[in-house]
This record gives sequence, C-alpha cells and structure tokens, in this order.
Amino acid sequence: MIDEEIKIKDNEFLRQFESVINGELVIVEYSQQERKVFLTKLKMADELKENGFLEPFLESLLSYIQEGTHKVVPTNPEIAKHMRKYRRKYKDLLPVGMNI
Repeated sequence: MIDEEIKIKDNEFLRQFESVINGELVIVEYSQQERKVFLTKLKMADELKENGFLEPFLESLLSYIQEGTHKVVPTNPEIAKHMRKYRRKYKDLLPVGMNI
C-alpha cells in the first residue's frame, strides 16, 4: 500500500491537481467559478486503482482543498462516490444546499 504521504500540487496553468504515485502521474482536472472548484476528470492508471491508491489519493486531494476557502462540486463519478461514502467528513466542503 502507501508508505508515504501523497503530495498534491495545484497546476493552475493547466487547471489540474497533480500527484506522482509510484512514478505515475495522477491528475484531477478542475474548473473554478466564484468560490467553487468543480472536479471534472480523474486520470489514474488502472494499476494504481487496483493496488488501492485511489482512496488515499482522494483523501489527500480533498484535505488539500479543505485547507483553502473553496467549496467542492464533484462532477466526476469516482470522486462523487468517494465523497458520498464519507459524507459526514466532507459535508462542509459542499456548497450550501448541494447533496451528493
């Protein structure tokens, strides 16, 4: 599994969050409107998903976003599923009135 903390980098130029896990680049594309971050596309190698890296990566990503002042709108199905699974943990990240 994971030996070290997953570091998230915000590549504002390409509008994507990035991380390197086991030498593989993992990307979550986003768009911003007002104070909301729309997480639109997740690019992670199937091998990483099969080895259990998806959940820890999403935990790190959402923690990274939580440090800021933006709300999250998960339009990507895998990210929405993760947020739904841990609904209580991430309820403050969702815009007012939004349910997933």
